[in-house]
Amino acid sequence: MTEKSTILVVDDDHAHRTMLNTLISGWGYAVSEADDGSSAVEKVKETTFDLVLMDVRMVKISGLEALETIKAHNPAIPVIIMTAYSSVETAVEALKQGAHDYLTKPLDFDKLRLTIDRAMEHTRLKEENRLLRETLGHQFDTQNIIGNSPKMIKLLETVAQVAPSEATVLISGESGTGKELIAGAIHFNSLRKKGPFVKINCAAITETLLESELFGHEKGAFTGADRRKEGRFSQAHGGTLLLDEVGEMSLMMQVKLLRALQEREFNRVGGESTIQVDVRVIAATNKNLKDQINEGAFREDLYYRLNVVELEVPPLSDRKEDIPLLTQHFLELFAAKNRKEIKGFTPRAMDNLIRYDWPGNVRELMNAVERGVVLSRSSYLDVPDFPFMKDSMLQNDQDSTTPAKLSMQGDVPLEKIEKTAILKTLEAANGNKSEAARRLGITRKTLHKKLKAYGVMS
Repeated sequence: MTEKSTILVVDDDHAHRTMLNTLISGWGYAVSEADDGSSAVEKVKETTFDLVLMDVRMVKISGLEALETIKAHNPAIPVIIMTAYSSVETAVEALKQGAHDYLTKPLDFDKLRLTIDRAMEHTRLKEENRLLRETLGHQFDTQNIIGNSPKMIKLLETVAQVAPSEATVLISGESGTGKELIAGAIHFNSLRKKGPFVKINCAAITETLLESELFGHEKGAFTGADRRKEGRFSQAHGGTLLLDEVGEMSLMMQVKLLRALQEREFNRVGGESTIQVDVRVIAATNKNLKDQINEGAFREDLYYRLNVVELEVPPLSDRKEDIPLLTQHFLELFAAKNRKEIKGFTPRAMDNLIRYDWPGNVRELMNAVERGVVLSRSSYLDVPDFPFMKDSMLQNDQDSTTPAKLSMQGDVPLEKIEKTAILKTLEAANGNKSEAARRLGITRKTLHKKLKAYGVMS
């Protein structure tokens, strides 16, 4: 690195402080020292540090008091607390005041290095995410797109590249992952941002009405058509049209959509005149359109017309490092909405939130936090505030014992045991792969690979 990250080590034990300086310097960091909480506060106010490693028990100002003052001065700086007096109460208090993590003496040096490296990486990703949001611009509230995980960083980088173009974009991802937010980010950071952003959910409208909704109709075109209606394509002229759940569209409607995309023109239902429009189309789907093509349910030519650029929004189970950020965002949102003073989550609750697989993705997480905020009587959301999650984890534990039970029946190949367990779980979940993956404690992608390896259609 061209410029070393600087760590402030705070400890009133001179020998221990010197040892940490030598150790951390050897890991490639620049180190500064303070012998008391008051000195640490002064140094933080005078100098920029990338991280503070601070003891709890000190003479003048304790680590917890210094922590509170440091976070008030600079909330972004990660502070790692260390103490020889391990207790749940001290850990909870440190986390309440904004500590990044908590270590006990005597220090495990491998754990110390891992904790420091992770804190530095977390800070770096936050800064990259902030810069990306500035690149995307301020026309669209990208603060609603929460995530510092590598997959979300990569997604936002691609959004920044695609937005200024005129390319048709296909956004894929499971339900509840935030595909509409990504579509909005593309539109409001494009050259069409001053034009309309029109949305239509293809799954929510019957086939007979969808054509009218998309292309409009003339007066008298069908029973009840008492006046001319402009369709979504006309409404989106000069802007962007989002076709949500495009995989639900019938083959007949796919033909008409293909023509509109190719020719940039269409006819209203019951009309003879051709209407030309200037529209950028973004399509979104929670289905695998290639599988739909193989099954004869989706046109291949329409797929390639829509899929000039494909963006895949990862499921929440593949970016669990974003869960703390998302939960805090939703907590602040719903606490303010419901006029409740809830400060955060207990360590146990956050651990469970991270370990849970969230088959309903960000939408499910948002609903869970809102329910917790509404029903909680405490300042911190705890495990009992998420009863559904506890029951699901218990079921997970029970399901995971299945292979062990099967192995007691004799010499059975491990692959056969695993295959049997997976197929039985899939059957118990009524064929729902996301639910089966959650019960098995694996990702949906892993389940798909295993089913494919077993020669089972997935």
